Amino acid sequence: MDPKLGGVCQALKTTVNGLNAYPDVQNEIVSFDDPDASFINTNLYQIHALGSGKGPWFQNSNYVPWLLQNLFKYDAVVLHGLWNYQGFGLIKVLRKLKSKSANNNNASFNTKFFVMPHGMLDPYFQKAAGRKLKAVRNWIYWKLIERKVVNLADGLLFTCEAELQLARKTFSPYHPNKELVVGLGVEEPPAFTVAMRDAFVKKCPKLHGQPYLLFISRIHEKKGVDLLITAYIKAGEPKIQSTNASFIDEKLVVAGPGIETAYGQKIKILASRIKETEKAVFFPEMLTGDAKWGAFYGCEAFILPSHQENFGIAVVEALACGIPVLISDQVNIWSEIAASNAGIIAADTAAGTSKLLDHWNKLSTEQKNEMRRNARNCYEKYFAVSPAANNFLKAITG
Repeated sequence: MDPKLGGVCQALKTTVNGLNAYPDVQNEIVSFDDPDASFINTNLYQIHALGSGKGPWFQNSNYVPWLLQNLFKYDAVVLHGLWNYQGFGLIKVLRKLKSKSANNNNASFNTKFFVMPHGMLDPYFQKAAGRKLKAVRNWIYWKLIERKVVNLADGLLFTCEAELQLARKTFSPYHPNKELVVGLGVEEPPAFTVAMRDAFVKKCPKLHGQPYLLFISRIHEKKGVDLLITAYIKAGEPKIQSTNASFIDEKLVVAGPGIETAYGQKIKILASRIKETEKAVFFPEMLTGDAKWGAFYGCEAFILPSHQENFGIAVVEALACGIPVLISDQVNIWSEIAASNAGIIAADTAAGTSKLLDHWNKLSTEQKNEMRRNARNCYEKYFAVSPAANNFLKAITG
């Protein structure tokens, strides 16, 4: 449940919070976390933190015994994510409990089992450059274990239609009992306060009062951060050459965990290639709380030229704040955003990322304001919590 690990834990929290609106529904979470971790908050929902998993498979000796003792208590169990020990251990226990129930006329085991892949069946992960060994590993693992997890489930739950369609193209045999698009809600952001603005300015004091574009996500190759920095530099070069301006009118904030990695350091070097960018590109690392919302509310537009994004929680958070989004067509919810005219869509290439910036810079003030209004409407229509929670509940109880 560590928020630094990406969007799955946030998606799970939002789903549970949405389901909490139904008084007859009780939600509990089983996680491989230290029970004393600061992010384990049992006030909102019960978390069974079984301790950290070991190795790349995240094997946990407490997991199977806990499932054997407790799984029969639940009407439904949903596995969030794939490719680790959680799925293997779960189907192992499910088979054992079902076999025991079949052999005992006085006992019945009726717990339903669903899988929410969260984009982990996307063909990108089998085709991306630099993932050849991992692709082979995944194929072997699919044949031995993961196909059983997917094909034995009562249903697969997808965040959008694009995710469902892509999942069909990656592995075989792929024969899930049901495929259900349940959507994914993102919680209403807190209303803007001056404290939010001040918290963000503390992270980027040199940015105070200046317009900026915002990237919030992991600083990782998959997110296309190198494309963003390169396109931003390219957009500013003509102005540098023709005037004495510091750079282009809108600065760039690249916020998120990962700047300390080899890829993150490569990005910082790339951003410092031209002297003027030192005053134009900001790296405040991961933003949380008021600082995060201050960054959203204060930006001109949100940008994410990702090579693969199953959903894009930060994209929807921007929409909820009334902020236009500039995204690649590999963000799976791009069609809903395009239909709402709530942002700009382009390919996840160098040329496509430059197109995002060029298109945005050519919009009039009125066009940008209209896009801001459309952003909020898009959120309310497609990504609010209540409809998604209702779809989720129908899927696992139907």
